[in-house]
Amino acid sequence: MASKAIEKRPEVDPRDEPSAEWGWHGSFPKATRIAGWLSAVILLLMIKGNHENNTENVWLVGLAAFIVLALVLDIRRRRTAWRK
Repeated sequence: MASKAIEKRPEVDPRDEPSAEWGWHGSFPKATRIAGWLSAVILLLMIKGNHENNTENVWLVGLAAFIVLALVLDIRRRRTAWRK
């Protein structure tokens, strides 16, 4: 049996991705989650207002519920057997 050669990941050219030069290459997961929770709370606070019917309320609650569902699924996805 022939063994497979281990493929190394090619180096990133700093001209293509400037952040690779100083080591950071990612996103802001904590800030994104905080912004999501704040957005959901603000949407729910907007229910109190001068609405003439409940159409606006349905949209506000629906969007807030969607954001909360996405955040809860993200929390469940991050938890693994070694990260509780």
